[in-house]
Amino acid sequence: MTTTADPADSPLVRAARGEAVPHTPVWFMRQAGRSLPEYREIRRGTDMLEACRTPDLVTEITLQPVRRHRVDAAIFFSDIVVPLEATGVDIDIEPGVGPVLDVPFTSREDLERLPELTPDMIPDIAESVRRIVLELGPTPLIGFAGAPFTLASYLIEGGPSKNHELTKSLMHGDPQLWHDLCARLTQISAAFLKVQVEAGASAIQLFDSWAGFLSRADYREYVLPHSRATLAALADSGVPRIHFGVGTGELLTDMAGAGTEVIGVDYRVNLGDAIARVGGGMPVQGNLDPALLFAPWEVVEREVRRILDEGRAAPGHIFNLGHGVLPDTDPVVLTRVVELVHEVSSR
Repeated sequence: MTTTADPADSPLVRAARGEAVPHTPVWFMRQAGRSLPEYREIRRGTDMLEACRTPDLVTEITLQPVRRHRVDAAIFFSDIVVPLEATGVDIDIEPGVGPVLDVPFTSREDLERLPELTPDMIPDIAESVRRIVLELGPTPLIGFAGAPFTLASYLIEGGPSKNHELTKSLMHGDPQLWHDLCARLTQISAAFLKVQVEAGASAIQLFDSWAGFLSRADYREYVLPHSRATLAALADSGVPRIHFGVGTGELLTDMAGAGTEVIGVDYRVNLGDAIARVGGGMPVQGNLDPALLFAPWEVVEREVRRILDEGRAAPGHIFNLGHGVLPDTDPVVLTRVVELVHEVSSR
């Protein structure tokens, strides 16, 4: 079969819709940077949030892995806290640490310093997407945003957390404040995604970094309604929605029911098991262990072939890592993985 020059008819979008594809599409989470020397060079002297708000840099960084690896999609270069910063939240990204706040959220008064996100707050995001889409041509751009739970955790903890004790304490101790905060974050994430789609993104991914720290009962009561509302806000957008979380094997069934076309699977779950857990009727994305890219090539090749074989049980499969590219990954190995996926799946 052939596809047209329209990114909406690209292998990635077709796979996300469960349609026939000429080969299994592949892209990598955190492909836009991290392991690429050209990324480190262009980022030198520019902090993360500044880079994410500079269209020239965003465009170039987003395109770099597409040029180098010939992946089937670009992922928009940004960070999940960009929309928070755009609303006026005093948040920074410390190298080697992650997002940090000097004054974490603890009370209802703090909610008042988190306004809704409007398009006029992020004109640079729309401009970056338009430029990227123009350069990409038939290659689709994936827009993305952080899910409400993960954003809430950063706001409450003041940064990355190993146990999320402050988050869980507020969640259970003041459920009304928790739900009000997540409702505001739902609006912010949805608005951020809508701006990207309206500017030309062909798919979106809702990324929940920390949901795997929750019990299934807590996820269902405190998180799922807000993830579902975020994805529902894009239901009429015409683009496929991907939902991915880290360590979420026990939550896959619920996440798949949040209103998404594709469920992302991290590397801790066998892809075949994941397909069975979501009922076998949904396209999947995943799920090579990023650490295995450091193994001998025969190991990498064996695992890629296994994942491709397991992915055939789903109506659509987008090959990816089971989390982000590690910074010391050899870019040559990533390129070889793309070539192998295309070669094996097109037979």
